[in-house]
Amino acid sequence: MRFGIISTAGIARKALIPAIERSSHEVTAIASRDGDRAAEVAEDLDIPNAYGSYETMFEEAPIDAVYNPLPNAFHAEWTMRAADAGLDVLCEKPIAEDADEAREMFEYCAEQDVTLMEAFMYRFHPRTERAAEIASEELGELRGGSSTFTFRLDDPTDIRLDPDLAGGSLMDLGCYTVSAMRLFLGEPERVYARSVDTRDSGVDSQLTGVLEFESGATARIHSAFDSPFGESYRLEAVDGWLEAENVFGAGPNQTVSIEYEVDGRRATEEFEPVDPYQQEVEHFAEAVEAGERPRIDDVESLRNMAVIDALYESADRGEVVTVDQH
Repeated sequence: MRFGIISTAGIARKALIPAIERSSHEVTAIASRDGDRAAEVAEDLDIPNAYGSYETMFEEAPIDAVYNPLPNAFHAEWTMRAADAGLDVLCEKPIAEDADEAREMFEYCAEQDVTLMEAFMYRFHPRTERAAEIASEELGELRGGSSTFTFRLDDPTDIRLDPDLAGGSLMDLGCYTVSAMRLFLGEPERVYARSVDTRDSGVDSQLTGVLEFESGATARIHSAFDSPFGESYRLEAVDGWLEAENVFGAGPNQTVSIEYEVDGRRATEEFEPVDPYQQEVEHFAEAVEAGERPRIDDVESLRNMAVIDALYESADRGEVVTVDQH
């Protein structure tokens, strides 16, 4: 698969482009609103084609698919424009500003007969897959969980603090924690959240939420731009527990582990370094080639966005909100 990259965003330069080059696929074009910047990055990363316009890249570049790491507020517009050109799209998380917009994106891409997948790379790490297996097959009934993703965001001009660009800690970091708790515990029925805007920026710099499930289980999620770096999840079962650190952004050279206990038997499993971005790219390309639904499909993305929507509504209203999963 030949990829075209929309923008010279850091995540593309540092993670996704190297991952594609490590795979059997290739990056054949990159575009930026600043043509000189696109040319500079193309030269640095040995990308053969650079464009000063996204539309021109869609129309002229030798590409089969697009990677969209633009600010959240631009995901929908440029994903659908890529679809107009018949290009499959791997779009960064969160897929859209809200569930309604996400639904529009998936319906539009389906009409254009192209594949759209949200780029939750952590879901493709073998450690995540093993944790889900332990949770469903080895632990007994799950009664609770928690997940945290935090880091210090010191730049007051960062796009993640811009409400016009759909910023906020829940959108940037908390979307992972919601995804993880849903992976292990299923779909929450109700949520309650409290948010704080410590920067007076118009977005949440910190949000803590509680997810309530039909089984009676509960999960706590927490995201923040005001705390030291940390990313983790923990599950509590009637007969044991599971926990792990560095669960969302493990690097391609990083050895990671899971600790868990079942009926008094405690274990630690280690996982050799793997690039989850490469795993994600290869899965996306294989799904497109086979004409199959990707692991992160429309149902998965819409359900995740529905929980995010409910958390924001709860934080605004100060009360428990039922999740709309229709």
